[in-house]
Amino acid sequence: MTETVSGTAARGGKRPRKGLKMKRVFTTPGVHPYDEVPWERRDVVMTNWRDGSVNFEQRGVEFPAFWSVNAANIVTTKYFRGAVGTPQREWSLKQLVDRVVGVYTRTGVEHGYFATDEDAEIFDHELKHALIHQVFSFNSPVWFNVGTASPQQVSACFILAVDDTMESILDWYKEEGVIFKGGSGSGVNLSRIRSSKELLSSGGTASGPVSFMRGADASAGTIKSGGATRRAAKMVVLDVDHPDIEEFIETKAREEDKIRALRDAGFDMDLGGKDIVSVQYQNANNSVRVSDEFMRAVEKGERFGLRARLSGEVIEEVDARALFRKMATAAWECADPGIQYDDTINDWHTCPETGRITASNPCSEYVHLDNSSCNLASINLLKFLSDDGAFDVENFVKITELIITAMDISICFADFPTEKIGETTRAYRQLGIGYANLGALLMATGHAYDSDGGRAIAAAITSLMTGVSYRRSAELAGIVGPYDGYARNAEAHKRVMRKHAGANDTLRTLESMDRAIHAEASKQWAECLKLGEKNGYRNAQASLLAPTGTIGLMMDCDTTGVEPDLSLVKFKKLVGGGSMQIVNQTIPRALARLGYQQEQAEAIVEYIAEHGHVVDAPGLRREHYEVFDCAMGERAIAPMGHVRMMAAVQPFLSGAISKTVNLPESATIDDIEQVYLEGWKLGLKALAVYRDNCKVGQPLSAGGKKAAEKSEEKAAAAEPEVKIVEIGRPTRRRLPNQRPSTTTRFTVGGAKGYMTASSYPDDGLGEVFLKMSKQGSTLAGVMDAFSVAISIGLQYGVPLETYVSKFVNMRFDPAGMTDDPDIRMAASVMDYIFRRLALDHLPYEERAALGIFSAAERAAQQRGEDPAAIQSEEVMAELAASAPIERPKPRAEAEAGRESESARPQEAAVQEPARGGSLESHQGRTADAPLCMTCGTKMRPAGSCYVCEGCGSTSGCS
Repeated sequence: MTETVSGTAARGGKRPRKGLKMKRVFTTPGVHPYDEVPWERRDVVMTNWRDGSVNFEQRGVEFPAFWSVNAANIVTTKYFRGAVGTPQREWSLKQLVDRVVGVYTRTGVEHGYFATDEDAEIFDHELKHALIHQVFSFNSPVWFNVGTASPQQVSACFILAVDDTMESILDWYKEEGVIFKGGSGSGVNLSRIRSSKELLSSGGTASGPVSFMRGADASAGTIKSGGATRRAAKMVVLDVDHPDIEEFIETKAREEDKIRALRDAGFDMDLGGKDIVSVQYQNANNSVRVSDEFMRAVEKGERFGLRARLSGEVIEEVDARALFRKMATAAWECADPGIQYDDTINDWHTCPETGRITASNPCSEYVHLDNSSCNLASINLLKFLSDDGAFDVENFVKITELIITAMDISICFADFPTEKIGETTRAYRQLGIGYANLGALLMATGHAYDSDGGRAIAAAITSLMTGVSYRRSAELAGIVGPYDGYARNAEAHKRVMRKHAGANDTLRTLESMDRAIHAEASKQWAECLKLGEKNGYRNAQASLLAPTGTIGLMMDCDTTGVEPDLSLVKFKKLVGGGSMQIVNQTIPRALARLGYQQEQAEAIVEYIAEHGHVVDAPGLRREHYEVFDCAMGERAIAPMGHVRMMAAVQPFLSGAISKTVNLPESATIDDIEQVYLEGWKLGLKALAVYRDNCKVGQPLSAGGKKAAEKSEEKAAAAEPEVKIVEIGRPTRRRLPNQRPSTTTRFTVGGAKGYMTASSYPDDGLGEVFLKMSKQGSTLAGVMDAFSVAISIGLQYGVPLETYVSKFVNMRFDPAGMTDDPDIRMAASVMDYIFRRLALDHLPYEERAALGIFSAAERAAQQRGEDPAAIQSEEVMAELAASAPIERPKPRAEAEAGRESESARPQEAAVQEPARGGSLESHQGRTADAPLCMTCGTKMRPAGSCYVCEGCGSTSGCS
């Protein structure tokens, strides 16, 4: 995209100016990029999933015809500015892109980035083309703020600093609040604060950092519930040699014990529940910052010293392995704390003369100086995969140049939440270019995510991206100057550049695809080192891998950041409302790449649509199963598969990686220890783990059992003296946040209704919801109240057969014919509902006593056969269907890659099943994620955070 790095041009006959000489790549001279795209008008109507009420409506919005409904809905609801229903409200993607790109272009001209006005126009057109074609996206704050009357905040990631003074601690509370209010997240290291084992100057004992975490957590929780753009996101880090490290490690695990105990006692501990606010430390991710010294002590089984904050002297020695075990145990129980490898992070630090890197942003991908920020942008990798399976290296280089130029320009006009952050960011100009859709790219090219071939492609792409970014940074330094802190850190910065280039030299390629990418990366790094030696660098940091939550949905990405595919089936929104379940569009492309004929591919896709996995798919060879392995489901990627992918790309990133290593529910504490240890050995900068369902349904702690035993002993000792008779009270057994359910549409005497029946995971009906008539009507209100009453009764242990016996045969209108073949006539709606519940949830013997039979059972009776035999055959069929399928033996660690080609993506759709877990049933195990605070829909993992596919809200950076 850049023909030369500098040029001269006369501007109005005045003195020549220096600047970038731009070159058109994607656009046509004399034609505006908007005019090359077919546009269409749509209506965006968002309804509340609970009651069907409309919570957002904007009609006649304009988007390119190839944008999905989901992407258009998210941009309309999230990024269009102006009050809905007023003339000031944006209604077209053109207006949004013009608003943002206009500021970038004008600022670039004002600060001398372009050689001529024509070059500025080319930059403007190329940027607009890339954005409307979903080739890349800036992070959310850019879309929220740029070109509006609000402060021009462009950064999503912030790192704060806290010193050992009350003034600094109170400033921390305030600064976090300002950042949360703007919809961004921040991280902080509390290790400078004296421990609770040290004395104050007044002679008293210090409170310790964990004590001050309570106040910050409460503040974050309050702002979260105050209507911010998204939930408060924060990271709290503590060094492993801090005397309060054990208390820090166990904070969230202890609180999870509280949550379980309170839930069992009947309190509302669901996310957003009225009682959850009584639990502490829930608004932050926690991470322990470990040193090489500590990790070596763990390996050798040595003791490790905890040091006073002011003097640095060792005040206590602990068993390193025992402390490491505590970290892994807490992570096993509640996914916190994560781990950050301090020496590795600082060994790759470009600015050590300014200060050490002590913390990260909430998702751990941005690691740099205290009181700094980073703005992000992510490239959609699948846009560079051609129909013949080749990766478009040339255009990937050009788009990376364009994005880095735009991101650096943004720092010139950006506003920041605090003066200190503004000063540091302007002086060091940290950028965070990354990518999304890696998992989809690998699948589409026939590569397993956990394979040498897949890792080689990922590493080569990452090396090329960072090499081009720093080469462009050196070019910009020659035009508008290096970052202010460069002179002080020049030798260190150049040393890190050589480390990146050296890692590129040792990269082992396997196929033509990654060889071509690697060859270009080598050229870019050579040019980068040459220009950097001459000009210096414009940016202290260039690249990282963010979770790409909301912007990934905006770009219609199948996978986020560096993540593999979550599952092989997804929900897709439809233009007229509603949604359908589809097989991921990259699967047909992958099958074509692997050599399957169209008829074979269609049969495999149909099987995946029905079963959610590829095991025993007709015609699919077992050696190809691994290509379709996902983060969850029947064939989930092994935990070390995630770690190895992170290790493959980490040497080519300025920052770190937002990614969670998924472990099955059956994983052990030893497994988590192994992941943490291997992450250190493989050179990662940070790592987080998540064991499925670790926050739901955990057993009582040993302490709880001991307390119960002591209580029983006391009662036994008192029994000879006082006879105590206790009358048992029923205990409410709440359903987990995610539960299997069935929705039945019925008609009784012409009246239509819907019934959703939810069960406990270990079977047994626990909840019934009924909907008839319009919301707000008397009948709807009565049905809601009746549903709540029945559901609470079921959860307190009232047997379903009791309700069935009371309500079956109850007579009132509407009554008559139904559309249910098992229940052709009903005396009333209640008669039908409880007959249907009995058929679905009661065993044959209990139903027979009540005179309730299915159509097949009645037919058997008429033939003189035993209806119980039908039931037995059905049970045997279900057992056979659910029997374990023999899995292939574990594949070898290394496997040769495959040739590159692809076919056009296809979509195979099936009718959407009932809400409440059909996708999870395909995945094979629960996707343990929170409900969206905006729309109530189940979120899905995106890096270390979560993203809502319904409205685009995220729990962290995007």
